Amino acid sequence: MSDSPTDSPRTGAGRIRGLEQVDRLSVPLPHGTEVTTRVERLASGGRRIPQGVVGRVVRAHDGGFDVQIVGVGEVWFAREELVPRRVGQVNFARRREAAWSALTPCVVVETRVGSHAWGLANENSDVDVRGVFALPLAWTFGLVEAPMDLVSADGSTTYWEVRKAVEQALRADPNTLETLFVPGAKATDVLGEWLLAEREAFVSKAIFGSFGRYAMSQLDKLTRSQRLAEHRDLLLEWLCEEPAPDLDEVAKRLAAVSPRSAPTQQDALLAAKTYVKQLYRSLWDQGLLTANDFAALTAYARGGGQRPPSARELRPKNAYNLLRLVATATGWLREGTPTFEASGALKARLLDIKAGRVPLEDVLRDAEAMAPDLEAAHRESKLPEHPDYERADRLLRRVGDEVARRWVLKEPGPLGRDAPEAPAMEWREAE
Repeated sequence: MSDSPTDSPRTGAGRIRGLEQVDRLSVPLPHGTEVTTRVERLASGGRRIPQGVVGRVVRAHDGGFDVQIVGVGEVWFAREELVPRRVGQVNFARRREAAWSALTPCVVVETRVGSHAWGLANENSDVDVRGVFALPLAWTFGLVEAPMDLVSADGSTTYWEVRKAVEQALRADPNTLETLFVPGAKATDVLGEWLLAEREAFVSKAIFGSFGRYAMSQLDKLTRSQRLAEHRDLLLEWLCEEPAPDLDEVAKRLAAVSPRSAPTQQDALLAAKTYVKQLYRSLWDQGLLTANDFAALTAYARGGGQRPPSARELRPKNAYNLLRLVATATGWLREGTPTFEASGALKARLLDIKAGRVPLEDVLRDAEAMAPDLEAAHRESKLPEHPDYERADRLLRRVGDEVARRWVLKEPGPLGRDAPEAPAMEWREAE
């Protein structure tokens, strides 16, 4: 959800009212929320987790949450055993939950996306939902900035505001185009019918760049993950020595065993140091280090905490999505219409990759082999060079007129007589 002036407890000479009375045991805990434990707990292996430990919410289930704790891993806690760590997170969670409850009746398009739409789902696949909502007219007035997206607490469902969805589609954003073009896309209001009827206005050769850039970013993640895994286990073993080697010594050892060539010894040392920094940044992002630095990496290695998968076990989930994106873009550019559900040999290959039966190196080679076909499809494509901005503009104006009409005439429904009350900003003088 978009940030608003209420994000900060102080603005100018005023202060937002009401946070002092918030019950931290009752606010929602969205995925990613930093929390503090209120009880002591024994983790697997008998390791004691004291009260007051800080963790990050990973998922909700069985009336509680899996929490990622640095050096321990994922541990389940009941809701009453956790509180948000920061007041700002309490405020964000309350606003996100309030916006979700108030505005989900205003959804005008809804689609099931992800592996279910691609024909690659199994019994363990999550159900991901995307869609579009319209803002009641009153929500567009005043100083409080209206939310541009609605996100469920578990992160599985996201809705974009109409204007944001149109702007993303005009940029050929893969997620937005998939939401609008997947065969199961369903309009729940005439506004959604108009949006789906005009979706061809968003299509252009720009999908070559947007799908391609996104796919290449995934490729970069895979390459980086592979590089980080190559010597990670060896490096962690070195850091357990007595005394532990410093960064310069570790870089010197890595440079000596790395299969990657470098023009000079200095370049090899620099590449090794860069690798170490990428490693502790990656472990920090996973919530496994207490700080984003070399000292925290050393403490982690010597502490015997949870270890990420070894290089032999590396099975990046986004590997098959990379190939799927390239295949979708190639077919769309060549045929003029999209096909999201995989079939035939491609589907078999993607399922093998998803199941971890294909080495990462082979996946990367598959992607490289598909690139010339993608480029040829782009050169030969009959899609327009640019999206139809004028048509998109007319659509947004039509939607705006209809939202205003329902509001003014107080027609029944969530955009008219039954519209949720817009949030008001309350101020008091700072003490």
